[in-house]
Amino acid sequence: MRASERAYEALRRDILNWDLPPGSVLAEVELSERLGVSRTPVREAVAKLVADGLADAQRGRGTVVSDVSLDDLADMFVLRRVLETESAQLAAASDQTEKFVPLAQKFRAYADDSQILEDPGPYYQLINVMDELIDDAAGNSYLSGALSNLRVHLARVRRMAKDDPARLAASAVEHSKIAEAIARKDQLLARAATIMHLQASLDHILTHAETPKGPHE
Repeated sequence: MRASERAYEALRRDILNWDLPPGSVLAEVELSERLGVSRTPVREAVAKLVADGLADAQRGRGTVVSDVSLDDLADMFVLRRVLETESAQLAAASDQTEKFVPLAQKFRAYADDSQILEDPGPYYQLINVMDELIDDAAGNSYLSGALSNLRVHLARVRRMAKDDPARLAASAVEHSKIAEAIARKDQLLARAATIMHLQASLDHILTHAETPKGPHE
């Protein structure tokens, strides 16, 4: 992996985890020292963050981590609903539905054992696996590309709502229902299950959102 790619992945992870909260200045000298690379890879990485919408170039301040607001959440979820319901329906109509059988079982296991969800990291990884399987099964690169960009910003917003074991367990059930519908090739049920999950996610974020504290707060 090139130095600029390593720098980009590290900075992107810090932004999504709120280790670099909105408004943080992305100074080349400081970042090059912290990441152990020269300024050129850092400059390239920051330019890519700007292209992703994760950073903004501001006059007088340089490049800073872009703001994230609940005011945009409803609009993001409108787009998410359109994209994800279509993807789920396409996946249910594909020849890859058998891949979702073990996935549904794994989500059920999470829902049935709340202790597993005390460390949500592996659970979120399983969600990423499901997203990738649906994107692959849907077979539409424009659709998956739009979702990939949207998920980056949704990940930042999701961190504004603290992980709640009860919500994670409910989310696991919702994901299992989506996977089960796709596995059964039930396109309408796949759409409906996706809509129900997205509405529950939106309601939870709006109810529990607060600004995460940075590492030095």
